[in-house]
Amino acid sequence: MKVYISNYSTERWYHRLFGIQSGKIQYVKIDNYDAWSADTTLALIIAPTLRKLRDLPNGACPFVSIPDRPGHLIGSVPLQGDTDEFHEEAWDWALTEMIYAFESCASQFSGESEEDYLENDIRIKNGYRLFGKYYENLWH
Repeated sequence: MKVYISNYSTERWYHRLFGIQSGKIQYVKIDNYDAWSADTTLALIIAPTLRKLRDLPNGACPFVSIPDRPGHLIGSVPLQGDTDEFHEEAWDWALTEMIYAFESCASQFSGESEEDYLENDIRIKNGYRLFGKYYENLWH
């Protein structure tokens, strides 16, 4: 697999707002073995992209639904459209869970016990679920 991406071609409202020139994908080569294990191939691209997104200074963080959060990130229940005291931490946590899922796929985790394996599998599936649910919020 080889991927070279310059500025992407889809123009969005924030391109005009910030004066970003949209470009084109320069080169993508997908070999047969990349398609045979597409989950691993995509994980190798998605995990570092999510890490970069998480590490950038936050502009506006999307709201992570209360049911999606772990117990320690549930604060006062906000009104619809409002945020709570754990707003940014909840988004960072959600991104970290997504990253964990894709990194685990790329590294083929092998737990020491069945309990480790099952616990890891639950966390990976939750990371994939969060990725799907918040996919449209993966922009900075």
